[in-house]
Amino acid sequence: MPKAGIVTVVGKPNAGKSTLLNRIIGQKLSIVSPKPQSTRDRIVGIHTSGDVQAIIFDTPGLLNPKYPLQHAMRAAALAALADADVVLYLVDATEPIEPLNAVARIDEPIRAPTIIVLNKTDLLPALRRESIKAEYPDAQLISAATGDGVDDLLVRVAALLPESPFLYPDDEIATQSVRFFVSELIRETALEQLDDEVPYSVACEIEEYREAQSPVYIRAVLHVERESQKRILIGAGGQRIRAIGRAAREKIEAFVGTPTYLDLWVKVLPNWRRKAHMLQRFGYTVPEDHSS
Repeated sequence: MPKAGIVTVVGKPNAGKSTLLNRIIGQKLSIVSPKPQSTRDRIVGIHTSGDVQAIIFDTPGLLNPKYPLQHAMRAAALAALADADVVLYLVDATEPIEPLNAVARIDEPIRAPTIIVLNKTDLLPALRRESIKAEYPDAQLISAATGDGVDDLLVRVAALLPESPFLYPDDEIATQSVRFFVSELIRETALEQLDDEVPYSVACEIEEYREAQSPVYIRAVLHVERESQKRILIGAGGQRIRAIGRAAREKIEAFVGTPTYLDLWVKVLPNWRRKAHMLQRFGYTVPEDHSS
């Protein structure tokens, strides 16, 4: 009998969840940035091997939310936690290790079997690595960056998944649309090229996507919250937005496998991170008690 189920990856921002998802799937699905909170949505990857299909949920980092967007991000992570057949609690092994319930700020026990996954072990001195093994004998030590330990982790996951027919065709690797991934690649590029607070104020919206022509035409808008941020994003003489557009187009062409024309614009949506109706426009669900 085949096995299939949901594997939810949770942890603090910058634990390496996106890198792990991309490593497991073997293709870049989730954006990777040294800036925390880069994952805002639940990203779904599908890993099928033999008679086992793991639907991997990469979730926003668990944090103490301060405004509606962050409340929406936390709600997405907790919903994915509730849906899980297996939970991977990803921890940066170079930092103090806290219990998952404390990080998630929940009192009720997690119903799904949970594996503590200590990531970034390639950055640890040998003695520290051995002491962690002794202190957390049931934890899985990995490096998502190098792939060390990831295959062993998947073996453990497979043993815990329920018997079930496959939930998706065995050649699928994701559930979100191409538009979604294109939007994320553009936002990732903005994160790479912007400093300070501006990246956290950026949302990307695909206004038009015409794939029945060559090159594929994509009209995208980067939304920010203030005019000053718009000026920073555009740059002197438009240099920065052109640089973002060039780099994003190269990523998009590698992803879709065809020449692309990226028509990139910048607009101001005042305080969009704090307005529920704006967040809904971008596909976020804000808990009712934190909608303003």
